[in-house]
Amino acid sequence: MTTVDTPAQGAAGGAEAAAAALGPEHVEYLLRLGDNALVLGQRLSEWCGHGPVLEEDLALTNIALDLIGQARLLLSHAARLEARGRDEDALAYFRDEQAFRNWTLLELPNGEAKHDDYAVTVARNFLHSALMVELWQALAGSTDPQLAAIAAKSLKEARSHLRHSADWMIRFGDGTEDSHARAQAALDRLWPYTNEFWAADPVEQRAAANGIGVSTAALKPAWDQTVDAVLAEACLKRPADSNFVSTGKLGRHSEFLGYLLAEMQSLARQHPGATW
Repeated sequence: MTTVDTPAQGAAGGAEAAAAALGPEHVEYLLRLGDNALVLGQRLSEWCGHGPVLEEDLALTNIALDLIGQARLLLSHAARLEARGRDEDALAYFRDEQAFRNWTLLELPNGEAKHDDYAVTVARNFLHSALMVELWQALAGSTDPQLAAIAAKSLKEARSHLRHSADWMIRFGDGTEDSHARAQAALDRLWPYTNEFWAADPVEQRAAANGIGVSTAALKPAWDQTVDAVLAEACLKRPADSNFVSTGKLGRHSEFLGYLLAEMQSLARQHPGATW
């Protein structure tokens, strides 16, 4: 990972001043966004060379690269505002599990146990990208100019990810009996984890109050509309709501994140400071 410039790089000084006024919540908010992109990008990269067909192997690899690109921008920005001598590599490779702030949904395996299931991957991408289209669109108006620039770039990618995953949800749901059953099972399994999207906490509330971030709960009606429309076309049933709320963004993760990070971070930790 290396630093990537964005059109708003020259306005970083204003963002740094805002961060000083907000305290650590600004950096924490950026870490959440960056960790979401990084962890899902790593998870999707596991399909490289293993996709169900060549076109989907390439499609998922490209989506993973989009997400890693977003993570680089966000973590670089967070590192500059943090001003603790860390860079994007340090944040990606040298933080432990409890320091990551991604939604739990994004760290879950690509299927049950060791068996990958493309329906699980597609359903997760769909639920996530349906939110990210709304979130990036809202963050394009952030008072943090660097974040606003990242959001504008990421919005185009999220829209593409949503089109891809929605198309496959419809194919699966309105396809064969087996594909319908797999898509419905994937939705039922993943749905409770979406509650974490809407769970407010002081970090998000303060970022939203200062115009840097947004309240994801305010985006739920638009997310519901997008999701419900696709599920209806796919002949899939919206799962029942539950009271379960995962806590990945608070640093309390499932048992799966540690294994993902061990694989992702192993080379950097074996050769700290190496360049290639």
